[in-house]
Amino acid sequence: MGRGDAAREGQTEADRRWTRFVTDVRNWFLFSASERYREDDTEYEHYADSAGKSGGQKEKLAYTILAASLAYQFKLEWGAAKSRTFQFAVIDEAFGRGSDESTRFALELFERLGLQLLIVTPLQKIHVIEPYVSAVGFVDNPTSSASRLQTLTIEEYRARREAHALAGAAPVVQVPVSIAVT
Repeated sequence: MGRGDAAREGQTEADRRWTRFVTDVRNWFLFSASERYREDDTEYEHYADSAGKSGGQKEKLAYTILAASLAYQFKLEWGAAKSRTFQFAVIDEAFGRGSDESTRFALELFERLGLQLLIVTPLQKIHVIEPYVSAVGFVDNPTSSASRLQTLTIEEYRARREAHALAGAAPVVQVPVSIAVT
């Protein structure tokens, strides 16, 4: 019999809590990290998991861990001359719920590492991501039978947005957007 079977009468809520706990990836790893000043190596902040941190602190910590893992995977060295190898990562809807400040923090961190990104995000974050991108690709499915992709340079996107605004028209597109970052 499984964990949710009737044979565990009286344990239903405890079983639900256990299931939520073990299926939440945030509970799978324990870690400790120390943020230090470069000047004298004194500790600025200590993290034991992400407990007790604000939402913004947790976001920045997650982006820093992601950037560190990408740097490790690509064998990047901090401050080294830009690599001639292709260092590409796809980020799918990572910025949708986060703050604008945390999104900028992550994009600046990835830019400093010299990563080329493909970011898939709804248009709600385009105003934050726009300064970091060279092209946008709009995906829509107006007939519900076939998706379409339209690629624009960031300059073409800005010109279209401005033309629509001057004409008093609806926004350029109100569908998810893929954004290539260089």
